[in-house]
Amino acid sequence: MPIPEDVTGEEIDKDVRQELQSLPKTLAEDVAKNLVMVARLIDEDPEGAYGYSRVALRLASRVAAVREAAGFAAYANQKYSEALAEFRAARRMTGNVDLWPVMADCERGLGRPEKALDMAGAPEVHKLDKAGQVEMRLVAAGARRDMDQLDAAIVTLQSPELASNSVQPWTARLRYAYADALLAAGREGEAREWFAKAVEADKDGSTDASDRLAEMDGVEFVDVLDDSDSETERAGDDEPQSPTAADDEAVEEHDEDKGGEDDKD
Repeated sequence: MPIPEDVTGEEIDKDVRQELQSLPKTLAEDVAKNLVMVARLIDEDPEGAYGYSRVALRLASRVAAVREAAGFAAYANQKYSEALAEFRAARRMTGNVDLWPVMADCERGLGRPEKALDMAGAPEVHKLDKAGQVEMRLVAAGARRDMDQLDAAIVTLQSPELASNSVQPWTARLRYAYADALLAAGREGEAREWFAKAVEADKDGSTDASDRLAEMDGVEFVDVLDDSDSETERAGDDEPQSPTAADDEAVEEHDEDKGGEDDKD
């Protein structure tokens, strides 16, 4: 797959670059460039990211960072079985538990929420950092909802991190998930409160909490561009029209009649 000229491979994380040092220099550079493309495209063009991840995987399948990138690219394309296999391979290579929550979410994607809940209660969770534990809580709550256990999902999300007033990278998503679960349970007043709290914490727009809140408040958004187009069309209706085919026929008929009169003479 083509690599843009502005991609050098130096953009990747230093830890990943260090992993690639086990490869021949030229090969390491090619792999690095493909990993950069995976990171660049994974949000806006998941299919493109997946394509680059397969190239990197073909070039260096024994590098843990490559297996992890391939896993996330597959995950972004909802290829959960493939993603889970890649995450497991990366974990075997490194012994790291950081991928545990996303592995559990793959189990959800494969229609196995019970397995995700088993993973949420495994010893590996205690080895996760705070962000990882919050992510695991979100996955567990999602698994409860998959099983139509709304009350259990709400309880799962109730935690010191949810109650804290400090804003962390996970705060907006945690509050949003809690609000969404409350709304699904018919607790609209509480849901509105927590959607509002999610908006306060969501500085980078990682959720659509503001839209959900507006929807609950009955606010409707008007597409200004559509109105402009309509006004243009209306203005066009008032403009002088060019001669039509009917006009041309009328002219022809007039000429014919005139010609007939000349013949009578």
